[in-house]
Amino acid sequence: TGDLAGYQILVIPTVCPVLMLFHLTLEAESFKEQGNAYYIKKDYSEAFEYYTKAIDMCPKNASYYGNRAATLMMLSRHRDALEDAQQAVRLDDTFMKGHLREGKCHLSLGNAMAARRCFRKVLELEPDNSQAQQEVKNADSVLEYEKMAEIGFEKRDFRMVVFCMDRALESASACHRFKVLKAECLAMLGRYPEAQSVASDILRMDSTNGDALYVRGLCLYYEDCIDKAVQFFVQALRMAPDHEKARLACRNAKALKAKKEDGNKAFKEGNFDEAYQLYSEALTIDPNNIKTNAKLFCNRGTVGSKLKKLDQAIEDCTKAIKLDETYIKAYLRRAQCYMDKEEYEEAVRDYEKVYQTEKTKEHKHLLKNAQLELKKSKRKDYYKVLGVDKNATEDEIKKAYRKRALMHHPDRHSSASAEVQKEEEKKFKEVGEAFTVLSDPKKKSRYDSGQDLEDDAGNMGDFDANNIFKAFFGGGGGQGYTFEASGPGNFFFQFG
Repeated sequence: TGDLAGYQILVIPTVCPVLMLFHLTLEAESFKEQGNAYYIKKDYSEAFEYYTKAIDMCPKNASYYGNRAATLMMLSRHRDALEDAQQAVRLDDTFMKGHLREGKCHLSLGNAMAARRCFRKVLELEPDNSQAQQEVKNADSVLEYEKMAEIGFEKRDFRMVVFCMDRALESASACHRFKVLKAECLAMLGRYPEAQSVASDILRMDSTNGDALYVRGLCLYYEDCIDKAVQFFVQALRMAPDHEKARLACRNAKALKAKKEDGNKAFKEGNFDEAYQLYSEALTIDPNNIKTNAKLFCNRGTVGSKLKKLDQAIEDCTKAIKLDETYIKAYLRRAQCYMDKEEYEEAVRDYEKVYQTEKTKEHKHLLKNAQLELKKSKRKDYYKVLGVDKNATEDEIKKAYRKRALMHHPDRHSSASAEVQKEEEKKFKEVGEAFTVLSDPKKKSRYDSGQDLEDDAGNMGDFDANNIFKAFFGGGGGQGYTFEASGPGNFFFQFG
């Protein structure tokens, strides 16, 4: 401090700029060395902090950006790492490690063309660099897998696309575009949990990713959770207004829901023809929605059964099962149609499948009933023999017997050929056998319940069909008929 004309003067010593830069450089190097130490220990967060301090001290040092880029890559912050690598080579175009790391970042993010240019630059600087030579091959492989995936997607070979994306992601591990394509194809293959997992991983890192939101919606849409799916499609469109896939899927989801609900309403109101038409229209909206279409086919099958179009109903249920082999309701509907058609073996097969899947009392009852009907179907159908309905009254059974017995009585065909006589004898016997059972309340009850009637054979013994005829008509022929009870008509049969 000096004194000039009564004033005190503060004298500040001058610091040499070169000396100041030297001190900053030393401090920056110290931070870099500490960053290196943490990097070796794999404490990448601390390493990042010290490399950042070094950059703050000397923002024009390319190696500091290169080191921080390497650290950010280890932290899976590839976009930030790319910025640092690019800054490093801007500061020093001969910085080989900078170009190499920029290329690796590009490749990790799925930009194989840009990566290839960076690796070529490394080889210009260092032609024998084996790492760059290998990375060029990796970039070429990614480009090839990307091309194959594009062709596979156009051909709807979604398994091929998933395979290609898995291979590409081995080098491009941070590429959201590849992950989304893989997830979309997994959804198209019906592998919804895997697709959801991939999309969710992306959204955890980038909640505004429209493609990932679309895939989440697509999975829900294909799992018939249409309301939730629409929410994701709308959100995807909010993030990416030009997302055509999300727009189309949203429109299809809304149309499918509306058409299906209209069909359900028509069915509940008993308008079966209208319901059938509405379900048919709904099935044309999106062939890729397997789960919803399986339900639509089953619903249309239900309508078909109501319209007595059993073959059509069975075909629709079969289509539903082909789309979704676990669809119990379709098996049950088809089994009931088989029962209505008296195709009991097919019904038993479907009910067995249902009971193996869901062992409920109801399913067990349905299976036992089908098995009983199958067993009954393998016996002589006495109702068919007499030509009456299963709910025929006692009078209807008697009238039917009178008509069939007179029609097939052997004496009526005594002048026919031996072959015809034999056939008519057989039918006459069956008519008598049927009448014997259906005219006896106890036997009829046992027959209707599917019980075996062989036990009654000992009580009945051998009996003459003509005796049944005589007992019914009275006398020799009864009611004016004069058939002889000897000759071709005199034969016996054992009931059973």
